[in-house]
Amino acid sequence: MGWRIAGGQVLRDGTLDPGELHLAGGVIAAGGGGRAFDARGLLVMPGLIDIHGDAHERSIQPRPGIGFPMGLAVRDAASQLLGLGITTAYMGVTLSWEPGLRSLEAWRGLMAALDAARPAIDLRVHLRFEADNLDALPDALLDIAAGRVHLIGFNDHTPAILKKLGNAKEVAKYAGRAGLAPEAFRALIEGVAAKRGEVPATRRKLAEAAAARGLPMLSHDDATLEDRALFRGLGARICEFPMAEEVAADARAAGEHVVMGAPNVVRGGSHLGWASAAPLAERGLVTVLASDYHWPALLEAPFAMARRGKMSLAAAWDLVSANPAAAAGLADRGRLAAGLRGDVVVVDPAGPHVVAVFCGGELAHLGAGGAGRLG
Repeated sequence: MGWRIAGGQVLRDGTLDPGELHLAGGVIAAGGGGRAFDARGLLVMPGLIDIHGDAHERSIQPRPGIGFPMGLAVRDAASQLLGLGITTAYMGVTLSWEPGLRSLEAWRGLMAALDAARPAIDLRVHLRFEADNLDALPDALLDIAAGRVHLIGFNDHTPAILKKLGNAKEVAKYAGRAGLAPEAFRALIEGVAAKRGEVPATRRKLAEAAAARGLPMLSHDDATLEDRALFRGLGARICEFPMAEEVAADARAAGEHVVMGAPNVVRGGSHLGWASAAPLAERGLVTVLASDYHWPALLEAPFAMARRGKMSLAAAWDLVSANPAAAAGLADRGRLAAGLRGDVVVVDPAGPHVVAVFCGGELAHLGAGGAGRLG
């Protein structure tokens, strides 16, 4: 069965204009019939593509030390993502040297749950590999080779954590996440730091495995031009959360995508005191927005950008759909054009809130008021 989404403002070729959108055979069709969906007063947009979201961690461990089954967490995450108009989601899964939520054991459990899951949305894995996690490299390489990983991120949070060891509150936070007493956590990270000399070889092996599978790679929290050059040399052509404007400018000059957080845009600035994403996006230095730690921000962000008055909603939507698709090498989605995947979100701009979501050409979610619009 196909669909005819009629009466709304459809985002095509960079503009929002009245029109119809047809879905048939899982893709966007040039025309045809099908069941009608009344989109009057609504926006018909490409599905949101989230290149990095780690809010699923709250479904796994809503409180420190309180865990839930991975299968339940995956179902919960997929349901929430769908209701927010996210049709392709890269789960930012941190594989760390820490026990608990970000451990190798948790990684294995999540991979098994994803193997068994059949979500309506395209749920993918963004492996955020912590540099010092030497013991987890064999698992990571096997899962990359098996096709369970779709994006590689080079993380290195160990130096920042080491700097906070004098702050009892911060140590307690990290220890709680790992399920350890503070002193045990201190001993763990000091032992990890003692093997820093093995990090470069581990990174190279990871990069070689990703390249062999044709996976996109990104660096995370580049602080200097030297950081960007290091990861560019490994094949990471996406710069995520650069900590300095000059790093973002260098990445853009090299034709690379630059990712920052949608929560940064919605809140009006970084919660860590780093650069504000909105003005950088307006200047072309940020090309992709990701949900980061808050899924609802991805839908809200383009509207927040448009309210600033320097970027149209159509242009701002590229930050959360067309551009992340291009960065991730997904040529079959991110735009509404004949032959592309039928991933569509119908949005009430007054919220904004999601009225309907179509994934792969099929109706996958109805929000408030959506049922009354079915023909």
